[in-house]
Amino acid sequence: MIENIHSQAKLLAVIIRSSYKSENIEFFTPSNFSQQLGYMNRSKGYEISPHVHNPIKREVEYTKEVLFIKSGEVRVDFYAENQKYIESRILFTGDVILLAYGGHGFVMLKDSEIIEVKQGPYAGDSDKTRFDSVSNEKVKLVK
Repeated sequence: MIENIHSQAKLLAVIIRSSYKSENIEFFTPSNFSQQLGYMNRSKGYEISPHVHNPIKREVEYTKEVLFIKSGEVRVDFYAENQKYIESRILFTGDVILLAYGGHGFVMLKDSEIIEVKQGPYAGDSDKTRFDSVSNEKVKLVK
């Protein structure tokens, strides 16, 4: 299952649930995203030709990150660009999420292991603006 989270017409995140299955290859991000997220299902013996990636100058304006929930259970809270809370989802073991725009925060509901992939180089404190999280009584959990 694929879930796209939007705020106004902007794609905030893409969640690929661990149960997702397709027969081929599929990308879930627009081609202009600086971080691409795709899925491949290939049969035994299928080969991907050896290749190198050519140097191409790219400009990255916003950090996009991909999180793989290796184990545990994590609540992700979504915020609009203006830091206004929108909604929350629960991520489970095996789920993958691409965070594209807007804000986000996380609460570990169980002991969790998370693998994160994002563009570099890391810009330190100038890379993000921190703000207060939504209170537990105002959480809107979407299932």
